[in-house]
Formats: sequence, C-alpha cells, structure tokens
Amino acid sequence: MSDGAGKQSAVEWLATAAPDPGTCRWEWERNPLGVALLPAGRLWDVLILPSELGRPALEILTRCTARVGPVLADFGGCRMGFFVPPGTAARWFATGVRTAGAGSWVVVPHPGRAASGVRWVVPPDGDGTLTDPALLELSMHEAAADLADGGQDG
Repeated sequence: MSDGAGKQSAVEWLATAAPDPGTCRWEWERNPLGVALLPAGRLWDVLILPSELGRPALEILTRCTARVGPVLADFGGCRMGFFVPPGTAARWFATGVRTAGAGSWVVVPHPGRAASGVRWVVPPDGDGTLTDPALLELSMHEAAADLADGGQDG
C-alpha cells in the first residue's frame, strides 16, 4: 500500500468513529486547527499518560511488538494518548493515568497533516491496529522502574 493510500485508509478508519463521518472529514479539511472531535468508546479508548512516562513506555513497547496502535501527543508535549481497545478505560486503574472511554470525546488531528494543539507520535495505520493494554501496562512498569532507578540499568 502506498503512503497516500495508507493515510486515506487511516482517515476513513478514524472517521467511522464519528457520529457523522462526512462531517468529521469536513472538519479535517476546513477547520483551521486541522482537528476533529471524535467519541471514544466505540472503536477505541485512549489511555493518557504524562509524557515523562509515556515516551519511555512507547520506546519499550516498540521493542516488544510491531503492533503499536496510534499515539497522540498534546501541544506542549506534556501528555501522550495511547489508543487501546474499547472498554479498556472502564477497567483501567492506575495512578497518574487518565482515561477516555465511552462518553468521552478526543481531539484528533488528520492523520496526514500537521495540526494545531495535538500531533500523531504513531499515526493510525488504517487497519484498526490498537495497542495491547497488557503490553502497555508492562511497558509502563518497566519505564517507571527505569525512571525510579535514575534511568540506569539495575
């Protein structure tokens, strides 16, 4: 699949989360901020980590699996949002991790363009790949242990 086709399928996949996919695509095309507001809980939930934990957790996660789902970062780089299977937010209990599940809305940029306020660290692949929450949790534990250890090996 060409890069352009991948971006288009990512657009279509994300837009299907919207109550009106056409309006979602219109927002991405016409909104000067380049973002759309999409509901969590249907195709995905989002686990929101502080970046000081999210960045090393993502590095560990990418070493453990080739199937990492989409990851967003906010405008200040303070938080990262990992897209996980729907229902994860309702079952997630971890200190310092915010969740966006059913009833929550997420600011989502177009997958192929720069946007104001939020950016893709790992863009969606268009196939609906999501991060395995168990692998994310293990990666978070390892990252937290590394941070507590001063980032040095045991």
